[in-house]
Amino acid sequence: MILAGRYRVERRLGHGGMATVYLARDDELRRPVAVKVLAENLAGDGSFRERFVREARLAARLSHPNVVQVFDAGESEGRPYIVMEYVPGETLGALLRERGQLYPDEAVGLGRQACAGLQHAHDAGLVHRDVKPQNLLLREDGLLKVADFGIARAAEATALTQIGAVLGTAAYLSPEQASGEEVTGAADLYSLGAVLYELLTGRPPYEFETLTELAAKQTQGAIVPVRDLEPAVPDAVEAVVMRCLARDPRFRPPSAAALAQELGSASTEPLPALAATVPLPSRTSQTVAFAGSWLWILLAAAVAVVAAVLGLSRIGSGGGRAETPEPAPIARIPRGASPAEQARHLSAWLRRYSR
Repeated sequence: MILAGRYRVERRLGHGGMATVYLARDDELRRPVAVKVLAENLAGDGSFRERFVREARLAARLSHPNVVQVFDAGESEGRPYIVMEYVPGETLGALLRERGQLYPDEAVGLGRQACAGLQHAHDAGLVHRDVKPQNLLLREDGLLKVADFGIARAAEATALTQIGAVLGTAAYLSPEQASGEEVTGAADLYSLGAVLYELLTGRPPYEFETLTELAAKQTQGAIVPVRDLEPAVPDAVEAVVMRCLARDPRFRPPSAAALAQELGSASTEPLPALAATVPLPSRTSQTVAFAGSWLWILLAAAVAVVAAVLGLSRIGSGGGRAETPEPAPIARIPRGASPAEQARHLSAWLRRYSR
């Protein structure tokens, strides 16, 4: 299949209720792209087709490392499509299926990247309205990208919502969005908080079987605190996530940028400055850094012990100074190029001066 005489479809990447996503080749620019084609059952609504394309073109104005770039939009054989940046990797939804939940520092790092993309969109006057794990793409190098800006907005403004269709994953919808009230950037922060909750605990904030049950829980029920499900999560991280999930938007962080700052302050591990191009640190690199710091602590302790032994050896049995010649100056431990080499230097130093 070739769309607009330019995009050569190669294979299907994913399928949802609204659209199917294909990997395609842009023959004109000679690059891989992702093409989202509207489902046939929705393409019959003329007003929706028009709004779908218009909102996609608004989303194309966004240009940020943490946002999936929209390149083009059009219509082919009565079916609208959007051409987007192809992101090799997986969604956070797929990552959750593989691992169940993430380490707190990993979840915080991903959340801060999502905040950077959302803040850029909010500054441009766009609210995502459908933040969920399936719309957060994790590139192979650790860079997170927010996808599908504008699509939920197009859906909400059509007759589809009037017949009771809920577009977006209900578990991540803010209370005001689920009840049909005005939606602002605060709704995206609630949804991101729900995603963080699931990344940390392995389950969404609310478990329900019907939309009616969800609405009742959002208005009357209480969310189980994060640490009740996962005690390893730091108190400060739990506090930030639970603040995002406040029913009243006024009690959530005032902006995505503020949320990113709160997450950075709550983390128990050093985080890089908020820069989209910095990938998440791996657990291996963190372990190596931790081990290296402990090596230097042990080196310092060893020096102190040997110094104490040498000092005691100068004291005679009668309480005075022993009549022994002053020892030769103690050489410093040579610095090694690696922890292993440093350990060898320490061993040789101890053999020489602890006799």
